[in-house]
Amino acid sequence: MKPRRIGIIGTGKHGSRYANHIVHDLKSYITLSAICRRTSTSGQEQARHWRTRYYADWQDLIAAPEVDAVISVTTPNLNTSIASHCLQHRKPLLIEKPLATSQAEAQEIVASFTEANLPLTVGQTLRYNPIILGLRHNLPKAGSLYSFCATHQLEPSTLPWLNNPEQAGGGVIFHTAVHVFDALRFITNQEVIKVRASAFQVHNPRLEDLFSAQIEMSRGLKGVVLAGKVGAARVGRYEFMGGKGQLQGDQVHGLLELVSGMTITPLPHDLETPAILPLLRDWLAFLSGKQENPIPGRDGLAAIRICDACRQSAATEKWVEL
Repeated sequence: MKPRRIGIIGTGKHGSRYANHIVHDLKSYITLSAICRRTSTSGQEQARHWRTRYYADWQDLIAAPEVDAVISVTTPNLNTSIASHCLQHRKPLLIEKPLATSQAEAQEIVASFTEANLPLTVGQTLRYNPIILGLRHNLPKAGSLYSFCATHQLEPSTLPWLNNPEQAGGGVIFHTAVHVFDALRFITNQEVIKVRASAFQVHNPRLEDLFSAQIEMSRGLKGVVLAGKVGAARVGRYEFMGGKGQLQGDQVHGLLELVSGMTITPLPHDLETPAILPLLRDWLAFLSGKQENPIPGRDGLAAIRICDACRQSAATEKWVEL
C-alpha cells in the first residue's frame, strides 16, 4: 500500500478522532498532510501537535498539491460545496454523515462522483460496531422476521450549530435517526419503502429533537423507529421479532441476546473498538484497489432518502412512499 497524503476539513471533536488515528495508528501507510478548522488558534495548535500544515480555508486545502485525498467532518451545509471542489481537483472524498440535508443535494453529489469515476465514501461508522455486526450475523436465528423496534437516544446536544437550521440543515432526523436508517438497511438487507413520521421540539427551539416513525420495509418487515436528544441517557437498542424468537441488542451498552419464550440467551460478540479506525483501513484498501468501497455514496443517499421522506411525512401527517 503506497502512502497517501490526507487532508482533513473540520478537526473538532469528531474530526480529531480521524486525525489521531492517522497520526498514531496508520502512520506507516498514510500521512496527515493538512488540516482545516474554523477556529484558527485551535487549528494552528493542532497542526503543530500533529506536525502538519494548517489551512484557514478549506478550498485551499482541497487544492493543495500535498493533499491526495480529503476527509470532510464539517457542518452539513458545506457538504455540497466541499464535494464540488473535490470533483474539480480530482480528490477522493470520505465524507461524514449525513451525506447531505436533502435528497436533491445527496443525489447531485452521488451522481457527480459517479459520472467523474471519482471515489466517494460515506462515514456511516455504526456499521463497524460489534453489536450491529452481531445483529446482522445472527439475524437468521430469529427466523422469519415480522417486526422491529429501533431506539437511538442521546443526551441533549451542547453544540450551538445543531440549533442553527442554516448550519445543521435538520434536527435529529438527519443527525441521529440517519444512523438507525443505515443500520436497519445494513442489518436486514431490506429497503425502507414507506414511512409515517412525527417530529417534536422539546428543548431545541428551532429544530426537532424528538422523532418517531412507523416503517415498512421491502420484504414485509414492519417496525417503529424512535430517536431523540431529550433525556439524560444514551441508548442504541434494536429488537427484531421473528418466528423463532426475538434478536435484540444495544450498540451503546454492548448487549446482544436471543429471546425464546421466557429464556434470554446472551450471544457472543466482539468487544467494542473505535469504529473510525477500521473504516479508515477499509477506505485506504479501497483507494489502493484492494477491496470494494466500504460504504459507497449510494448508501449515504439511501439513508438521506429515508430522512427526507420522514421529514415530509412529519410535515404532512401522512404516509410517504419512497
